[in-house]
Amino acid sequence: MILISEDLQTVHVEFPNGNVIACTSEYMTELQLEDVVYVHDEQLEKAPQDAWPEGHWVGTVRAVLPEEVILDIGGNLKVMPQSTKFELKVGNTVQGTGRDNIKRILSENPIRPLGLPETGDQEIRQFKEPLNRGYSFDDFGGSRHIVDRARELIETPLEYQAELEEIGARPIKGVLFTGEPGTGKTMLARIIASNAGATFYHISGPQIMSKWVGESEESIRQVFIDAAQQKRAIIFFDEIDSLATQRSGESNEASRRLVGQLLASMDGFNSEANIIVIATTNRPQDIDVALRRPGRFDWEINFPLPTRAEREEILIKSSPSGVVSALPHALIAEKTENWSPAELAAIWSEAALLAVTDGSRKIRTEDYLGGFERVSVQRERKLLEAGTSRQDTPR
Repeated sequence: MILISEDLQTVHVEFPNGNVIACTSEYMTELQLEDVVYVHDEQLEKAPQDAWPEGHWVGTVRAVLPEEVILDIGGNLKVMPQSTKFELKVGNTVQGTGRDNIKRILSENPIRPLGLPETGDQEIRQFKEPLNRGYSFDDFGGSRHIVDRARELIETPLEYQAELEEIGARPIKGVLFTGEPGTGKTMLARIIASNAGATFYHISGPQIMSKWVGESEESIRQVFIDAAQQKRAIIFFDEIDSLATQRSGESNEASRRLVGQLLASMDGFNSEANIIVIATTNRPQDIDVALRRPGRFDWEINFPLPTRAEREEILIKSSPSGVVSALPHALIAEKTENWSPAELAAIWSEAALLAVTDGSRKIRTEDYLGGFERVSVQRERKLLEAGTSRQDTPR
């Protein structure tokens, strides 16, 4: 064990292959740092010290210090004593045994498994999203309470990090956006990042889960390392319930390792790193309970479906420039109860298609009403399909 939380319920456990995961347990009163433990079903049991295998490992030299070297072993950084037998250089691939015994240099250059893509600047760039700095909170049509609360929990800590640290306030690390799809969760995160001048990392659950085994955890680790070097950063996990589900006996190993890496990364960045992690979900009950503990995603903002007045505001704000005046926004708002902002915005896409098909360069009332009818039909079909699917699901 290499780290024990203050509440004595979470530990970071290092495996012989160098990987580190976070485990939760209610039976840790007799365990101490550097203890060797057995891990089964997330329960920890003390093991004899000689149970730690002295098998061989392979790592890459990341930094050379006067008396120590920093190695990357299985995607985790380890500090080991400098070898007296040979001169190590950054990039060397080395073989060793135990926890601190470097035996030989295998290659002058880094070695990675065949076919495994390199994790580095190019990998990080795919998650960095260039933001339109023209984004404004006026572009967000919806509850002002949501905007005010989000700015308070995210924008304020990013801009006043030093002041909050001087006060001694516990830093806000994670905020969970909950609500139905299409309610503006991603859009608001982008607006906040734009206004705060923050580097924005956009990670989707399906995107990160499609990677090679072990590469998902390394990608998350690298994103947090890169974010810690920025003046301000927002790490945004879209559909986090698809990658951080409850760990149980039925969970696959890849899912457990990914949740463990996310826990370790959120626990690992210190107060000097000006990072806020935002995650979205419409199934908060499916998220691993350890992620909802203090110091992680312990703040939540719910995005409800818009009211009638908010629907009218969204229709006006999302309208394209080529529209005639005096369109019946109030009528459409009245007819779209329980519609999401995304569904409301789709009306304009359909209306524009009707307009250009008729040879017009302006969206007229008949186009507007026709766009509403088209989206309404599509919406009813999707709801019917979703209802049928739920009925067919075994219980």
